[in-house]
Order: sequence, then C-alpha cells, then structure tokens
Amino acid sequence: MAIEAYLPTLGTVVTTALIDSINPCAIGVLILLVSIMVVFKTKREMLYYGFMYVFAVFLTYILAGFGILYFLSSIPLYISEYISIAVGSLIILAGLIEIKDFFWYGQGITLAIPPERAKQIQQMTKKITLPGVLFLGAFVAGVELPCTGAPYLAILLLLSQNFNFAAFLMLVLYNIIFVLPLVVILLMVYFGFKIQNIKRWKQDNRTYMRLATGIILVFLGWLLILIANGTITFN
Repeated sequence: MAIEAYLPTLGTVVTTALIDSINPCAIGVLILLVSIMVVFKTKREMLYYGFMYVFAVFLTYILAGFGILYFLSSIPLYISEYISIAVGSLIILAGLIEIKDFFWYGQGITLAIPPERAKQIQQMTKKITLPGVLFLGAFVAGVELPCTGAPYLAILLLLSQNFNFAAFLMLVLYNIIFVLPLVVILLMVYFGFKIQNIKRWKQDNRTYMRLATGIILVFLGWLLILIANGTITFN
C-alpha cells in the first residue's frame, strides 16, 4: 500500500541545502580568492568582488536547476520513473563514496573536481576583475555540479514530482541557503576574522562535511526509489 505524502517537505529541502552548503569546493575557492584580495584589495573591494563571486555561483546553480526541472517535466511519466530509480541508485552510491571519505579521505574513488580543472580555477583566482570574478563563480558552479551536485539533483527530482509555485519558492530557498556560508565567510573576513583560521577550520572538518553529505545522499536516494516504485505517492 502506497504512503501518501507532500514531498519534498520544507524540512527536507532546508536540511539538504544546509548539508550541501558546506561545500569544500565553493568554500575553498572563495577562501583562495579572499586570501589574494586581502593582500591586493581594500576591504570594500574584497567584499564587492566576493559578493559578485557568490552571486555568480547562485545564478549558475539556480539556472541549472530550472534547466534540469524543465528537462524532467518534458519526459513521459513512465520513463521518468526509471530515471528516478537509476538516479536514486547513483545518489546512494555517491553517498557511500562520501561516507568512505570520512574514514579514508581521498583514497580510491572520490567525488572531487578533477585536478586539471582545479588548476584552471587556481589560475582564474589571480584575475580579480568583475568579469573575471563572475566567470570564476560560474565556472566553479558548473564544474562542481557534476562532482558534488548530487544533493541538488535529488531535490530537483523530488520537486519535479509536483512542481508548483511552492516548489519554485523551495528551489529559490535551497539556493539561498546553499550560498549562505560563502556570505558568512565574506562578512567574517570583512569584520576582521583571520582567513587563516577559516582555512584551518575547513581543513579540520572536511571529513565531517563528507560524512554529513553522504548520510543525506543515502537518505535522498532511497527516498527517490520509494517514490519511483510507488511506495510513496504525492497527494
């Protein structure tokens, strides 16, 4: 017997967005960018360019979300069910890989930006102009989406099951929460917090970030499979 539910609930979206927002890649690039700007830019310029980077990440993610939702809505229902099961299985696999990194960080298969892309990003951080920073944010978001965007994809699949105005607002909220830590880091540096302390915090807690992401991915992947096979249905 199917369980009727209104999904995804606000709690599911907020929790997933909070976990996804502790994103080592986007945070790492911002820390690198701010480290350079602290030396060569005034605090006001640092805040301006930093916010432009965050805006580019936000815009790229939300546009990608709308694009994926449009694609999912155009697929016939009987095909989308198989896609949900396949994606749910992949998301569970991604979650297990993230959990593995809690115990054996960086060993074997890992979800991270390819080294050649990481080098490109490092070079881009040296071009601190408005177009350069906007392109950097878009590039980072685009590159990390296939590697670390599994929580986002899971939420998009859930939203596509019953996409209405409330779901649209949830999508916007998700992306606001996603970039919130970037905003907090910028403001912390602006008000005098040492960037070295933020770097150290990120380094010390990266395995816990992976563990939290892995747990939420396993949960979301299993939820997608239950929805696809009819165990859970939408009202």
